[in-house]
Amino acid sequence: MDQPLEIAWRNTDRSDALEARIRDRVEKMHRYFSHITSVHVVVEVQHRSQKNNKGYRVRVEARVPGTELVSSKSPEDSADYFDPNLTVRDVFDAMDRQLENFSQKVRGDVKTLEGPPQGRVVRKFSEYGFIETLAGEEIWFSETAVTQGSFADLKVGDSVELTVAPGQGAMGSQASMVRPIGAMEINGEIPSRT
Repeated sequence: MDQPLEIAWRNTDRSDALEARIRDRVEKMHRYFSHITSVHVVVEVQHRSQKNNKGYRVRVEARVPGTELVSSKSPEDSADYFDPNLTVRDVFDAMDRQLENFSQKVRGDVKTLEGPPQGRVVRKFSEYGFIETLAGEEIWFSETAVTQGSFADLKVGDSVELTVAPGQGAMGSQASMVRPIGAMEINGEIPSRT
């Protein structure tokens, strides 16, 4: 770190054991992102009452190049946060996840979940039809390519999942497998049937 760790104690006395736990977790943060410029931790007792337990709020601010990441846990989040050790554990677990995600963005690692291409039946004839994929490509399919249900059950506008055969034929790309699926959603919206 470019700057030393700062730990602030509010409405509570400093605890050597809790400070040691915090320092240990800060040292481990570098596993997720190597260039953390500074870390500021605030340990605060929010509810000080003789009748009720003390509720701990812990906030971690980690500065990295270009941004600041913040994680905070308080008694409103969980009944466990009346134990300062559990609060520290959970706030640093959340910060570790943020640092790992930030590191992936910096490296350009993007997790994508890809499945078979999807599309919509746009034209259908007696023995074959055409599907427009979400990418805008038009793929033809024969009646033997339909796997669930029958070719006769498919209607123009139905959503399908498909497997595209390698190579091109006289009518362009061909689907070797077509399976009807439920309505497709793109960014929370169902594409219009055109």
